Amino acid sequence: MKLLVKALTWIQSLKPSDLQEPNRDFNYIKLKIFTTETSEPNCEYTQIIKHLIIDRDISMVNVDQLIMSQDSPQSSTLKILVVDDHQLILSGTLNVLQQQYPDAAISTAKTVVEALTQMRNSAFDLIVMDLSIPEKTGAIAYIDTGINLLQQLIQEYPQQNFLVQSSYVKALVRIKHEIDEHQGGFAIADKGLCESEMIVRANLALQGATHTKDIKTGLELKPEWLEVLKLAFEEGLTDIAICKRIHRSERAVRTYWTKIQDVLGIYPEPGKNMRIQTEIRARQEGLID
Repeated sequence: MKLLVKALTWIQSLKPSDLQEPNRDFNYIKLKIFTTETSEPNCEYTQIIKHLIIDRDISMVNVDQLIMSQDSPQSSTLKILVVDDHQLILSGTLNVLQQQYPDAAISTAKTVVEALTQMRNSAFDLIVMDLSIPEKTGAIAYIDTGINLLQQLIQEYPQQNFLVQSSYVKALVRIKHEIDEHQGGFAIADKGLCESEMIVRANLALQGATHTKDIKTGLELKPEWLEVLKLAFEEGLTDIAICKRIHRSERAVRTYWTKIQDVLGIYPEPGKNMRIQTEIRARQEGLID
């Protein structure tokens, strides 16, 4: 762990010009970091360091958090909670994690209710979760449900390490501010990633690092704007009905639409319906299910 902190601290001091040729620079960085070491660095940490350099994510690494986790007591058994309602995906994830962490105690949950019960009964070193999950057994899985669960867990467990493994990672833009402020490790892995890459990101989260480059930056929508999008395109409400639901005037709601369309880059074009264009773009960006 001290080796990783040393490496990441040094990497953060690099200038962008130092990283123009990642593969060549990685060898140089390895030599620079480990020149005083008597043995080859841990392969797992080497993977993490190389990954950070090549992906230009070094600015996202919370070194202070790594140092804190290094100094705090470590559990003798790694504890992981996997939250996913698809049995096939769940089994595959369990298999990969068990191969990488053979001594870990791995628990599972398929619904929000099960996940919260697990969290209140035990502490976990890492939560691996999908976003499209049901509230309870028999309910329909929605992305919003997973987003709300993640938001709740971030609030209740500010030091918790997360790996969001989902086909809907774009939806995390809805809570980007909360993710940016989170004190624990947080990594994202699209379900299309290979197993080795998924493990690299799991290790990043376990070490307290942050890997969120898959969340599109630049989209800043206020909570009330997101609510208008959901009410219009997920519940099918008219503007008048939206006004009543959120207790705002019609003028305020019209202003919200103007602001939303500006952020999404939707402007009047001959022959095109702006409201439909807004819905299409909002879905593409993961703002609504």
